[in-house]
Amino acid sequence: MTTTQTISSRPSKSGLRAVWTVLFALVLFPAFATKLLIPMDGSQRDHLKAYGVAFWTLSQEVTIDWLLNYRGGSFLIDHYKTIEQECAIRGVTYQVIADGQAAAILAEIGDPEVNMEVVKLEKAPKIAVYAPESFQPWDDAVALVMTYAEIPYERIYDQQIIAGVLPKYDWLHLHHEDFTGQYGKFYRAYNSAPWYQAQVRESEAMAASLGFAKVSQMKLAVALKIRDYVAGGGYLFTMCSGTDSYDIALAAEGVDICTPEFDHDPIDPAAQQHIDFGRTFAFRDFRLVTDPNVYEFSNIDATDLHANIGQMRDFFTLFDFSAKWDIVPTMLCQSHEQVVRGFMGQTTAFRKSLVKPGVTVMGENKAQGTVKYIHGEFGLGQWTFFGGHDPEDYQHMVGDPPTDLSLHPNSAGYRLILNNILFPAARKRKQKT
Repeated sequence: MTTTQTISSRPSKSGLRAVWTVLFALVLFPAFATKLLIPMDGSQRDHLKAYGVAFWTLSQEVTIDWLLNYRGGSFLIDHYKTIEQECAIRGVTYQVIADGQAAAILAEIGDPEVNMEVVKLEKAPKIAVYAPESFQPWDDAVALVMTYAEIPYERIYDQQIIAGVLPKYDWLHLHHEDFTGQYGKFYRAYNSAPWYQAQVRESEAMAASLGFAKVSQMKLAVALKIRDYVAGGGYLFTMCSGTDSYDIALAAEGVDICTPEFDHDPIDPAAQQHIDFGRTFAFRDFRLVTDPNVYEFSNIDATDLHANIGQMRDFFTLFDFSAKWDIVPTMLCQSHEQVVRGFMGQTTAFRKSLVKPGVTVMGENKAQGTVKYIHGEFGLGQWTFFGGHDPEDYQHMVGDPPTDLSLHPNSAGYRLILNNILFPAARKRKQKT
């Protein structure tokens, strides 16, 4: 008796499960005994997109070792094929190294005599950008670089902050904003411009809809909500006029510092005497500039000093912190260049003499007596102020075309912004004392 055995051309259910298990492992599980090293020194083709890969990796629930001061602040990741492919697609330089090589790197970093440290990045932060509806990504350096690096963010503005949305976010950036209610002090140059008049109408309508009699009162309420967000553990980053105008608004709580051109009633004649420097994050002893025809909020800004030296001599130097002891500023200063080209803005830099004691200065122009990049703590949270408008456009003017970041993939100035975006992903650890 002959038995005929028929072999099906289709695999059994158990066979399909075995195939899919193997494919899943090949794609999603790390390759055996290898790591991905994303160097951030001069060998990196695109520093900015490398941060985007790091953010994307965290969003896939894969942790990263940030190697502070090792080859410019490199990233070390378990070797997943999907991450390697993402590096290749985005044009990011990477190396596949054996576990033994990775162990040797970590041992080198762990040497107590070496100014390096490892910080574990664990979770992609949820990001908000405070900006009006008319905002375009190229209006703001932070939004511009996040768009280029493919880092997702949500836009919120006054109505959302007043409604209490801030606790949803880990990191908040303030688009170059005027928190004093003086519309950026653009009155003299642009008060007859349609865009300026539209901004005034929209701001006054927004204030009225939220129950405020003046725009300055609405902006103060927003500033206080942001202050409380930071106090509760939030991370704040801002550039240009979002720095000094924010601190001025906090210091001027309850004081009318706006002339009739901005809020339709007289300024408090004793406004300067009523300023409370105890309420600010960063600055003290500053003098207000209340003339509506002067494009300046106070003497905090040092644009005048930088205008005198010119672009070719305008640089700032990053401080070299101890990676094992001053971990936070070390993270925020990771770069392949210690001397960074300067750039201007409505608020270009800060007079060092007006910075509060206890604020960490991370970048300065010592010859001019100015600081560019500062950081501090408030309550349970932290804030960073960065002077200037666009790190790759020395003197950006209203109406100028957007910066093409594909022409500046290794921008040291833009790297500082991206350090701040990754900062909240770091495992919280106590500072050494």
